[in-house]
Amino acid sequence: MPDPAAGLPPRFLRTPEAARFLSLSGRTLEKHRTYGTGPTYRKIGGRVVYAVDDLKAWADRGAKTSTSDPGTGTVLPAKPHMNPLANASRARR
Repeated sequence: MPDPAAGLPPRFLRTPEAARFLSLSGRTLEKHRTYGTGPTYRKIGGRVVYAVDDLKAWADRGAKTSTSDPGTGTVLPAKPHMNPLANASRARR
């Protein structure tokens, strides 16, 4: 059966819609943008939009099958994280 969305442009969601899609608050997505820990977003004019595929891919990074499963990736919390590359350059000084 052919995909009815084939050939259509990607669907973009504004922050409140994207937050509902991920079951997060809009403020949490704003924090993720600030800290660079969230899904890929685009700025179109002054608007922030998220592609549905990017939201799914970001959420899928945290997929696990059990509590002991390390998974293939990590979805970091919306807080500042030290950049490992920045730490390495500080250690050389």
